[in-house]
Amino acid sequence: MIYIALLILFVVSYSFYYFGKSRALKIKFAGNQKLASLPDYYGYFLVLIVFLPSLVIWFILLLYKSNFQELYVMSPSLFPDIAQWSDAKFGLIMNKISNLALIVNIPEADLLKGQISLLNMSSESELIAAKNLASFDNIYGWSIVIVFILLPIILGLSVSRFINQKLNVQPIVEKIIINIIRFSSVVAILVTFGIFFSLIFEAIKFFQYVNFADFFFNTAWNPNRAWVISSGETVDPEILKDAFGWVPLLTGTLLVGSVAMFVAIPLGLASAIYLAEYASNRVRDIAKPVIEILAGIPTVVYGFFAALTLAPMLKRFGDSMGIDISAESALAAGLAMGVMIIPFVSSLSDDVIRSVPNSLRDGSYALGATKSETIKKVILPAALPGIMGSFLLAISRAIGETMIVVMAASLRANLTFNPLEPATTITTQIVTALIGDVEFENPKTLVAFALGLSLFVMTLILNIIAITIVRKYREKYD
Repeated sequence: MIYIALLILFVVSYSFYYFGKSRALKIKFAGNQKLASLPDYYGYFLVLIVFLPSLVIWFILLLYKSNFQELYVMSPSLFPDIAQWSDAKFGLIMNKISNLALIVNIPEADLLKGQISLLNMSSESELIAAKNLASFDNIYGWSIVIVFILLPIILGLSVSRFINQKLNVQPIVEKIIINIIRFSSVVAILVTFGIFFSLIFEAIKFFQYVNFADFFFNTAWNPNRAWVISSGETVDPEILKDAFGWVPLLTGTLLVGSVAMFVAIPLGLASAIYLAEYASNRVRDIAKPVIEILAGIPTVVYGFFAALTLAPMLKRFGDSMGIDISAESALAAGLAMGVMIIPFVSSLSDDVIRSVPNSLRDGSYALGATKSETIKKVILPAALPGIMGSFLLAISRAIGETMIVVMAASLRANLTFNPLEPATTITTQIVTALIGDVEFENPKTLVAFALGLSLFVMTLILNIIAITIVRKYREKYD
């Protein structure tokens, strides 16, 4: 329902663009007078008037839907003791009512045995609340229709009456668009700070259980030692001292990431140089989309490929050569990840190399340099800031990759620098920590936020290094 309504809103907004533009042209030619703005701006003006209010109202309805739903469904008249319910009980009963709402209006003859049992086990108040929830969904659906269909049409037709040759809408449209861009920038910054502070606050809770130095410098990782600890319960720090050691996770992350970079950077950069400097336009038009297809393959597919094909193949090859290669080696996960990252390096580096001014190439050729010498001594140094940006993106992608290492790498922490041995990564342990029914006040779960914070800091350091390199070479070639 919501997707159809959104599609209708886009169609209505697009229609009002042509309606506003045609109305402005009609006024211009009918009165043979000059408009205060270009005809397109009147179309853009109606689009903004039609689209933005509907989008804002829909966002408010979506944001507070659960609150409206609870007020409409969970009334004190149906549940007199609702004020004394815990959050867990409230969520459990609300989930039951949501399940009942799906079947409460179905004829009894069409109900399944399990659905009949659910109805028989429900109280009268719960059945009434389920019917209220079903009616609320209908009301909410019709409100979406009004917001996305009727309101845009009413606003568009009403505002279009004010279009005349004296109405200068260009500054209004430009100011609205500038404010939208500014608002988007602020939202992006606030989201970044929100993620950072959420990690900080939850990591602080974790470090109330585990010593900061023990976490970052201990070489033992055994989170199963942290049994379920109830909220507010104290625990001896010595018990958890050897449970959470970050070092083997860091070495595993760097090991898998290094293998991926050894694959992605040379192949990606070499393919970028070939496509940008050597390949004909016909070869480039075919090869570049084919390479970029790799970026569109879901990471879970790479994980299956690494776990079911690449890892067994590497193990059989090692056995034939007398080399012990683990079935969950860092090499298999790193190779699959490297193939996945090739398009990031190749596509970005290709665009950067092609953006180098031809005057640098012509000057190098005029001095008698060959094509390979020009690429090595002129083009690549000039394109280095952009190439470093592609490397940074690839490294960040490798460090933060989850599905491939979860499926192909080991879950057991192993302090090793040998890619043929099993290794785990930080992202793998984040997934492992958040799986299960352990409450968030337990250090076994809170460690996910400490690991996330460490990844955040690692990415920040990579960004600082890349910015330093970019600034250095940008000053040299500006």
